[in-house]
Amino acid sequence: MTPFWVSIAAAAASLVLLLVVFELIRSRRLRERYALLWLLTGIVLLVLSLWRGGLNTMAGWIGIETYPPSVLFAVGLLFILVVLLHYSTVISKLSDQNTVLAQRLALLEHELEETRPDGEYNPDASPS
Repeated sequence: MTPFWVSIAAAAASLVLLLVVFELIRSRRLRERYALLWLLTGIVLLVLSLWRGGLNTMAGWIGIETYPPSVLFAVGLLFILVVLLHYSTVISKLSDQNTVLAQRLALLEHELEETRPDGEYNPDASPS
């Protein structure tokens, strides 16, 4: 059986996670679409930490007999891996878009350089 103090500590940690995510959303430092996985993680961990019988049942399904709260750690680790995978795909997409934008900028600079009568182009100079 899950010790009561472990359930309380896990519930408090889950609530802190949820509050931090809500504050990051409120202050516009985290977009809503990226916050969904974090919110889901906090809610699942909160439910599992408060529903001690469910945690023990899940531990039995997985085959953990000695310390059922380790399921909380496993679920948290799983969600962190999902969030990291999600962010890796977002970063990969942004990297590809950055490459395309740099190539387009280079083409535009080259075109601008060719259209100047003196053939000189200074990107740092103010437009005249």
